[in-house]
Amino acid sequence: MKIIDIPSGITSPRGFQAAGVHCGIKKAKKDFALVYTAAPAVAAATFTTNVVQAAPVLGDKEVCARGGRFKALAVNSGNANACTGERGLLDAWEMTRLTACALHLEADEVLISSTGVIGQYLPMDKVAAGISLCAESLEEDGTPAAEAIRTTDTFAKEAAVQFEHDGVTITLGGMAKGSGMIAPNMATMLAFVSTDANIGREPLQRATREAVARSFNRISVDGDMSTNDMVLVLANGLAGNMFINEDEGELYQLFATALERLLVALAKMIVMDGEGATKFVEIRLCGAPTVDEADKAARSVANSNLVKTAIHGEDANWGRILAAIGYSGIQFDPASVTIDFGNVPILGRNYAIDFSEELAKKVLSQREIVITIDLHRGDATATFWTCDLSKDYVAINANYRT
Repeated sequence: MKIIDIPSGITSPRGFQAAGVHCGIKKAKKDFALVYTAAPAVAAATFTTNVVQAAPVLGDKEVCARGGRFKALAVNSGNANACTGERGLLDAWEMTRLTACALHLEADEVLISSTGVIGQYLPMDKVAAGISLCAESLEEDGTPAAEAIRTTDTFAKEAAVQFEHDGVTITLGGMAKGSGMIAPNMATMLAFVSTDANIGREPLQRATREAVARSFNRISVDGDMSTNDMVLVLANGLAGNMFINEDEGELYQLFATALERLLVALAKMIVMDGEGATKFVEIRLCGAPTVDEADKAARSVANSNLVKTAIHGEDANWGRILAAIGYSGIQFDPASVTIDFGNVPILGRNYAIDFSEELAKKVLSQREIVITIDLHRGDATATFWTCDLSKDYVAINANYRT
C-alpha cells in the first residue's frame, strides 16, 4: 500500500476538470480559475486565523458550515475582495451566483476564493467574463488553473499522489499559490485539493485539519498573515472505495498520510518560491519534552527575520537561533542546546564553539539547507520550512500595489 507521487495536479482524480483564463483583473496574466467535479463532493476546509477576513472567506465559512455537497470552485487573482464591506460580501455572493448559472448548478454547490490587493472592489464585469470563459474551456489539464491563481508566484504549484487499497486506486491532486505574506499559522496562501476518495465529511475534516497543521502551518517566508488564507479539500467519491466514515482504521490512516504528503509537497513549493528567496531552509527541532514545545521553538526560529537575513548573508550566526528559541515561550537550558548546519556542528553543549567558518559558509552557500537544533530535554520533534530574507523581498513588496 505504497503512496506514490504522480504527474499533474487538481484534475488528477476521477471526475475533476479545471480551467484558467485571463479576464482582465490583472493586466496580462491569467487571473481566473474554475474547478468542476462531475459528481457532488463533500468539503473540508481551514481558514485564516486573521481577525480581518475577506468576503470569500466569510462566505465559504458560512456555506461549508451547512455541510452540503459542492460541484464547483471559482477563484480570482489580482483582487482579494478584502476590507470591502457590505459591497464586497454582495460581490462574493454574485460571484457564486454567476458560477452556478454558468454551470447549471445551485448556488449552494459553489465555493469561491480571491487573492490579490486588499481594499479594492471586484470588477464584476471582468469576473463575469472570467466565469463564462472558464465554463466554456473546462479540461483535464489543471495547469492553466494553477497558473491563474498566482499573484507574485514565479511558478505554478501543482502536485498529486496516489495509492491502492483492496484493489481500488485513490488519487489526490492539488494546486496552491503563495510566495509572500507567509506566516506559519494557517500560512498565507491558498490551496485547493481534489480527491476521488469516498469519505465522509467529518473524517475528511479531521484529516485536513491535521495535515494542514503539519504542512502549511509549518512554513514561513516573512511572518505576515493574510486575510484570504484557506485550504479547501473536495472529495467526490468516484474511486468507489469502501466508504470512510470514521477517523480510524487502515484506510483512513492511509488516506490521511497521503493527504499530508500532498500538502507538505505544496507547502515546500511555497517556501521555495518565497519572494526574493535564494535559499530553502529546513529547521529540524528535536530533543523537546513535548511536540507543542518543539513546535513553538522551531516556529520561532523559522519566523525570525534576523535568522533569515543571516542565512541570506551566509553567516553562521548561531546566536540568533538561540535567541529566537529564547523568546519562543518555552522553558529550556540554553547551555544544553546543540546546533548543526548540515553535517557541520556549530554549537556544542555549554556553549562549546569549535567549527570552521569556511565549512559553515559552504553549507550556507547551498540552495537547500538543513539546520538541526537539539534541546536535549526529551524525544519530541518538529520540522519547519523557511527561506532567507533578501533585498529583493523589499523591492517586490515596496511596489506590489503600484
